[in-house]
Amino acid sequence: MIDVNKIREDFPMFKNYKTAEGKPIVYLDNAATTFKPYSVISAIEDYYMKETANAHRGDYELAHNVDVHYESARETVKRFINAERKEEICFTSGTSMSINVIAYGLEHLLNSGDEIILSEAEHASNVLPWFGVAKKKGCIIKYAPIDEKLGIVTPKGLESVISKKTKVVSLAQVTNVLGGMNDSKALAKVCHAYNALFVLDGAQSVPHVKVDVLDLDCDFLAFSAHKMCGPTGIGVLYGKYELLDQMPPLLSGGGMNTRFETCGNILLQRPPLKFEAGTQNIAGAYGLKAAIEYLEKIGMNNIEEYENMLHERLISGLKKLDNVVIYNPYSTTGIVTFNIKDVFAQDAATYFSSKGIAVRSGQHCAKILMDYLKTSATVRASTYFYNTIEDIDKLIECAKDGGNFLDAYFS
Repeated sequence: MIDVNKIREDFPMFKNYKTAEGKPIVYLDNAATTFKPYSVISAIEDYYMKETANAHRGDYELAHNVDVHYESARETVKRFINAERKEEICFTSGTSMSINVIAYGLEHLLNSGDEIILSEAEHASNVLPWFGVAKKKGCIIKYAPIDEKLGIVTPKGLESVISKKTKVVSLAQVTNVLGGMNDSKALAKVCHAYNALFVLDGAQSVPHVKVDVLDLDCDFLAFSAHKMCGPTGIGVLYGKYELLDQMPPLLSGGGMNTRFETCGNILLQRPPLKFEAGTQNIAGAYGLKAAIEYLEKIGMNNIEEYENMLHERLISGLKKLDNVVIYNPYSTTGIVTFNIKDVFAQDAATYFSSKGIAVRSGQHCAKILMDYLKTSATVRASTYFYNTIEDIDKLIECAKDGGNFLDAYFS
């Protein structure tokens, strides 16, 4: 079991940032980004203080050392998600860039009338790139139905909309508002039965549960370091090698080619380097590796078990309050989305902030979903393994008085 008090000592934010009351912040916006442990900060610092050089450029010892560490980060990611080979791991700036690389890289497989399936619960990063590709290629965007109770796309739901014209299905393993965990392995089987590619947005799943791409049989997986105790500005695009080998890169520039000529001929690198144009976020790769090693030390199963306990406590507590509407009471992850009755979401979040609690309010980059939820905005609390039972209880206690939101403005 996780010793949360000991773990919190690893995170300088709990020591260095205090609320107006002089207390550590109750940070419940982990679906947006997470705090960073000393080991991650130290790894980033090591690059800038001890090993600064470009990767895959120099023929001197210092550059070689950076190459080794950079590729070691790729190997660490491979092991973490159980990819077949490290060449299937491409570094990007984050989930948004990863999905853009995938979407525009699959243009050559799409024709007018082909179908791309999403859901109404998807983050903008898993909607807007597909909108762009569909408009350019004349494709049809379809939406798999969301299970009203679980807030996920079920295999049966996907089967109700998929067809022989479907070329791509792109879904979040865990959506960032409804927080339900899709049965991605079963969804992949449905996709492949129709010869459709299955793209998995892992931004909200990879940091919290063990993800095994070989077992899931997804064709692509995208996730970000900053949501899993790593630095901002670096993410991962996993793809089956044969698919990556066929895809054109989104960006061009130094490092992604082996030769180009005056007549315009270009010889590209093989994956993953052909998707890594220009100088990469090398320090970010150091930090991502350290973040993964930190999570592995705690244990992904331990993290999942602990977060489930926090989630059950939060849902149970909020259900007892007559003034709270919960939009995902049956979700299975640390994301809990709710509103205080008759209080605008941003006002409620401001009230929580006045009590030292950080939650997210608004549409959470899932603007289509608001029509489905029949509300203009929501409050989202999202936990991680460094949150305490006391954090959860404080949120519940403050929600009781959430109708007094004007106190936050006039106190």
